[in-house]
Amino acid sequence: MTDTAAQTDFWQPQFDIENRPDGTIYMRETSELASYLPSMPACLRHWAGTAPDRVWLAQRPHPAADWVRLGYSEAFEQASRIAHQFLSWQRDGQTDGRGLGPERPVMILSGNSIDHALVMLASQIAAVPGAAVSPGYSLLSDDHGKLRDLAGLLTPGVVYCDRLAAFGGAVRAVLEAVAAAGAPPPLVLASDPEADGLEAVALADWLSAPLDGPARAGIDASINGLGPQSIGKFMFTSGSTGSPKAVIITQEMMVSNQQMIRECFTFLQQQPPIVLDWCPWHHTAAGNKVFNMVLFNGGSFYIDEGKPSGAKIGETIANLKEISPHYYFNVPVGWEMLVEAMEKDADLCRSMLSNLKIMMYAGAAMPQPVWDRLQEIARQTTGHDVLLASGLGSTETAPFALMCTTRSKASGNIGVPVRGLQLKLVPNQGKLEARLKGPSITPGYWLAEAATKDSFDEEGFYRMGDALRPVDPDDLTVGFFFDGRVAENFKLQTGTWVAVGALRAQLVNQFGGLLQDVVIVGENKPWLGALGLLSLQEVAAQFPQLAGASLAEAAEHPGLRDRLAELLAQHGKAASGSSNRVLAMSLLRSPPVLDSGELTDKGSVNQRAVIANRPEEVAKIYQDAADIRAAG
Repeated sequence: MTDTAAQTDFWQPQFDIENRPDGTIYMRETSELASYLPSMPACLRHWAGTAPDRVWLAQRPHPAADWVRLGYSEAFEQASRIAHQFLSWQRDGQTDGRGLGPERPVMILSGNSIDHALVMLASQIAAVPGAAVSPGYSLLSDDHGKLRDLAGLLTPGVVYCDRLAAFGGAVRAVLEAVAAAGAPPPLVLASDPEADGLEAVALADWLSAPLDGPARAGIDASINGLGPQSIGKFMFTSGSTGSPKAVIITQEMMVSNQQMIRECFTFLQQQPPIVLDWCPWHHTAAGNKVFNMVLFNGGSFYIDEGKPSGAKIGETIANLKEISPHYYFNVPVGWEMLVEAMEKDADLCRSMLSNLKIMMYAGAAMPQPVWDRLQEIARQTTGHDVLLASGLGSTETAPFALMCTTRSKASGNIGVPVRGLQLKLVPNQGKLEARLKGPSITPGYWLAEAATKDSFDEEGFYRMGDALRPVDPDDLTVGFFFDGRVAENFKLQTGTWVAVGALRAQLVNQFGGLLQDVVIVGENKPWLGALGLLSLQEVAAQFPQLAGASLAEAAEHPGLRDRLAELLAQHGKAASGSSNRVLAMSLLRSPPVLDSGELTDKGSVNQRAVIANRPEEVAKIYQDAADIRAAG
């Protein structure tokens, strides 16, 4: 880093690096983590006493409404009242089998909200794991298949949703799955319990019940009894290779990971962070990293009801013109939408960037043109660079594991291992496979002994399944590029390995935003092809006549196809060999489908599921029927 602000806002790490004769590399930051509070409920109790009136959570009831703000003291009081009911259920369960605990957790079906946060923290106070499930499994699925799998695995003792009428079908699916597993029926808890044919307890009834002295003593005793291995949450993998697995998230994982973040993002030590965020809490990036980051550091979290979509991005923009965050995250397509708005709105730029320390992206590759425009806007608005960066982690790593805090001229650097974690790089298929060890790594998967055993090597390192490539092979401290998922990679007919993840990111970048994602095909074939998923927003920006067109309609447009053919030809000229040169592409006529596994709950495209589900489209590429073809 070169400027004074950067030197005080982020860490200055030093590394020990060991190179073994077999090519294995070990890398760790030299300092030890400072001490930290033992659990997330202890953090809530701490800030309730230290900063009782400071806003912890804020949410708009609807876009035109003012923020409803909840301070730390009132939040702890309300979470304690819910936790008291959970603790009462634990005692009752000694005789009727309905008691709560790891075998009977609290399942949360709804999206981000103040009530969701209170139920989640209350479950942890009561030493009961919470399990937030993707609302898509409830609201977008036709058969609730994945939701039934999860309910059968966890056998929840409580099922919470915000609006029972909207989630009624999902709640019935959970009840049926729990019954099929031979467990007693769970209690249904709802913020709005009105629904035909279903009975539920109103959350408001629990929140209005007073706590006496013994009840408060019980709350304190429960928080004090939370140990490092107390299970705080179950979080689910994306299910890209079958039904999602339940990752065990302990209190030690969460608080140690937050201390890693605090020591990497040193600006968190200087002021309580203000965060505006839309990302779903059932996913680790938001539910563990960002949500816990605010709570751990006594900050304020403003729940953004906007989304990176044409229909919802306006809400995000309106919120950013009112709330000036210290930390802001978005997926690349969200950043692209914001860049377009910021280039036309100086007030948005000033509000969004005035306090901002870091602009973070993840979930997909950021096209270089978007990167460049965003950097230029930041310089013009603030007079200096604002760190634009990414990292790497997973549900199993809590998730903060690698982070880039150095200024870069191009996207892609995911950084170095954070303090408290050891990175092991193992040669695999000509690449370096990443493995990690440290206090923020999961002990395994719930009721999945074989999967747990397979996820750790003989030295106890967690196998991430990701390959990394050094930015500078002579200096690993510069950082790494993501080099694909080991399980996604395949060989061409020639025996040449193809790094799928890196090639997907490269193509998205080279096509200037016209492609939202691509699926690489060609296993045991002589050359590579691709299935392209158009970004209809960027298509409409470059071809206004296609505004409002469907994927199928856009795919037939001659002008768009000609432009894509030009870009594919440019890609081919820049490629260095058969392993990174796509010769033909077909465009998806329909979007990936959640129920069939083509789309993960994070919204990312599952490469292998799309190939398996659409064999005819893959076959067209090799039958001279592709939409776009380059000379090969």
